[in-house]
This record gives sequence, C-alpha cells and structure tokens, in this order.
Amino acid sequence: MKKQLILILLMAFLVAGCGGSAPTEPTQVPTLAPTETPLPEPTLTPTPEIPLALLIVPTEMDQETSDIYQTLVYDLAQSAGMRFQVRNTLTLEDLEPSLRVVIALPPDPGLMDLAPAAPQAQFLSVNIPEMIAGGNLSVLANTERPDIAAFLSGYIGAMITVDYHTGLMVPKDDPVGQVMLAAFRKGQEYYCGLCQPWAGPFNDYPLFVEVPADAPLNEYNAYADYLVNHTVETMYVSPQFATPELLTYLSSSGTLIVSDLSPGRKYGNWVATIQPDVIHAIQTTWPQLVAGAGGVNVTSPLILADVNPEHLDAGKQADAQEILNQLQAGQILTGVNP
Repeated sequence: MKKQLILILLMAFLVAGCGGSAPTEPTQVPTLAPTETPLPEPTLTPTPEIPLALLIVPTEMDQETSDIYQTLVYDLAQSAGMRFQVRNTLTLEDLEPSLRVVIALPPDPGLMDLAPAAPQAQFLSVNIPEMIAGGNLSVLANTERPDIAAFLSGYIGAMITVDYHTGLMVPKDDPVGQVMLAAFRKGQEYYCGLCQPWAGPFNDYPLFVEVPADAPLNEYNAYADYLVNHTVETMYVSPQFATPELLTYLSSSGTLIVSDLSPGRKYGNWVATIQPDVIHAIQTTWPQLVAGAGGVNVTSPLILADVNPEHLDAGKQADAQEILNQLQAGQILTGVNP
C-alpha cells in the first residue's frame, strides 16, 4: 500500500514537471509598411522643327519669272518634307537652326558671309557674279565657258543690228574680259565676215569699253555713254556690270542688250539671255543640297532665255539656238581659250 502511494506521488511530480510552465506567446514580427518608389518625372522632348527651304528673289523680278522659281522650289521642298518660304533679302536672323537649303538669285544677298554662319544648311548661288564655291556654298553660273556666251552675243548682235553697230562692256585688266572681247568679235565675224558698215559712221565695230574693277556703280552709265555716243545699237553687257540702274539707263536710250545674266525683270530693250538651264540645274542639284553635300560648281547646258520676239523673232531665235547647240557640241570653235 505504501509502495503504491509513493508511485502515485512520483508520477504526479513528473507530470507537474513536464507541463507546469505557462505556454510562451509567439513572437510577432512587426509588419513594415510598403515603401513607394517614386516614379521619374516625365521628360518633355521638344518636337523637332520641320526643315526649312528658302528662296531669295529680288523685289524687282517680274511676277511671271518669280512665280516660275517659286513653284519649282515649292514643289521640291514639298517632295522632301520641308517647309518653304520666299524672301527678298537674307540676314543673319533668317538663319534659324531648322534651315537646310537656301537658293538665291541675284543680286547677291551676301552669301559669302552668310553661308559660313549656317553650317547646317546648303546654299546655292544662281547666276550671281563673283561667287566662289566652297564649304556649304555651291555656285551655278556660266563660269566655265564665258567665250560661248560672248561668241553667241556677237553673232546675235550682228544678225539683228543694222550696219553691225555693236559693242560691249568688259572688265579692265581681266583675262576673262579679254576672252569675252575676242569671242564676241569672232561671233560677229562668223555671221558677217568683215561686217563693214555701208552707211556710216565707219567705226571699227564692235566697239568696246573697259570698266575698272574699282569703278563706282554710279559711273557705269558714263562708261556706257561712250558706246551709245558712237552709235552702238546692240550691246553685250558683262554680268558684273548688269545692275538695274545701268539696264534701266540703256533701256531709256533704246540700246538693245544681250547678256549672260538674266535681268530679273522685263526691259523693252532686252534681246535675250544666254545662261545655264537654271530650272534643270536646280532640279538636278536639289538632291545633293538636301543630303548636305555642296561647295561645288554646278554645270548645266546653256540655253536662250528671256527672249524678246520683237528683237529676235522665231526664225532668228532658231538660228541662234542652232549656233549655240553647235558651240556646245564643239562643232563651232570660238577661236579663244576660255
């Protein structure tokens, strides 16, 4: 009996030792609030401006001619996805960053200074005298064969002038001026041989006057007077002297004019211009300008432009055009080295 009591007590003690301590509360891990990652502020990307093409035309250009150039360059700009604007002048303020192409007609708006100020653009000078190609400035002009235009001018002058009273204004002390003079004389001789006047005055036509490079523009009329006063009826005017003031003065005197620089407006005394096919040349040069390639001399076949049928009728124009074709094909030689 006593043994049984001891056994019961021992078992009770063991049970109390195993389960006597209070259960431990589970440790709670603190819950952290989620951290919000700030989103970056949106960056505003400026919309790139549409590239711009500019056409520079003089205010005195007749509307018909101006419209031809505007339509041409507008169509080219549209095909290239460009904006198009027409200006009468060009300044530094016009050289905006989106400017890509500038096509300029005479008089010179200052291309030699403005072109380097806009390296992102290509400039094309069209029949502007004394331009030098380089950098981003390309030059379209009758510079490679001045003898052809002068030869044909002499031929046309002899063809339309009574008693061959022709003359020309050329630069003094200039090799190109001497080429023009010699080629003009050869062209006249090609048409009429000795070309001796039969009614007088018996001057040695063609007469010529040499204009110094430093002669002021307002003195050109005085140099022209020498020819006018010696009964020159048809005159070739070298491009650098064909200012609006001189052309207006010669028009008032009734002197007929042939040149290789378009007058830009209509004069009653203008016979014809012998110049590169400007429209075709601009069209063929346009892809290079858009591609950013420039600084070249642009060559193009010569054509008769600005023809006044009152002075050069259809038959005589066809004759002159045939002579021009043969000159460019090398079938007729000018007799001088250009």
